Amino acid sequence: MGGWERALDAAGVREPALREAYGRQRAEVAAYKREVALAAGLLLPPATLPHVIAATAFMHRTDDLLDSGPPATRRAAADRWRAEVAAALRDGRTDRPDLRPLLNSVEARPVLRGRVLDFLAAADADLDFAGFATEADYQDYLDGYSLPGFMVVAALLGPDGDQRAYLAACRTFIDACQRLDFVNDLAEDLAGGRLTLPRQTLAEHGVTRADLERGEATPAVRALLGALLDRADRDRAAGRTLAGLVAPAHRPMVRCLVGVEQLTATAARADPGALLRRPASPAKPALLRLLGREYLRARRVRRVRRAD
Repeated sequence: MGGWERALDAAGVREPALREAYGRQRAEVAAYKREVALAAGLLLPPATLPHVIAATAFMHRTDDLLDSGPPATRRAAADRWRAEVAAALRDGRTDRPDLRPLLNSVEARPVLRGRVLDFLAAADADLDFAGFATEADYQDYLDGYSLPGFMVVAALLGPDGDQRAYLAACRTFIDACQRLDFVNDLAEDLAGGRLTLPRQTLAEHGVTRADLERGEATPAVRALLGALLDRADRDRAAGRTLAGLVAPAHRPMVRCLVGVEQLTATAARADPGALLRRPASPAKPALLRLLGREYLRARRVRRVRRAD
């Protein structure tokens, strides 16, 4: 029996059709986020893994609907999706195979229900996105969309009971992640007609949108990107408390998530001007070292739990 089959058993997923539905979602997650799927399979406790896969697949499906097609089409598709998911959660059943794993995971991990509904309610923040005039607008987007989205999966890794301290740490961490994403994806976003950096911040550095679209790494543009990466670094450093707030069995995965962000930031800093042409990617050897280190830690935690 493979590790995935053992994980389904540990999570109490017995029905063959439901196991197949979870398996399809695992394949989907691996297709668009291979590194995440690999890390989750190696680092998470087996009983947690299928639920994280279901939550991640739901996130991906929702993001796809919000990002695909013209605005009117996206809004109509998002509205239908919200209604279908809300009805499934209300009734506890669905005819959609792609929602069956989510419903099962919500039943197994009730904390997921509220997070799914919060994220669905936040979808308009992305549909209505028209850029940020100020840093305050960015922070509103963070609270209104980025954090609810992150918490769909993060809630499954958090502590039992009161999660207020954990939520605050997640908020700090996702601020760093979102800011880094907006810098790292700058070229792709501009090519798609989106400016995701606050116009106020551009003005403070004497940079215009046209400067960024020309792709010229002038001293002012480099200073702008460096300042944004500095801010992300500070928030990421503050967000390192995250791992200490989760159960020991989930710490390797959380440390890996933080580590991947750090490696991505390091790659972005290596040549900020290149971000005007393409995103930066973490160095593969460094990624493998990070994954290997956390895998050994995860194995030690599991040995201790079995001994107890």
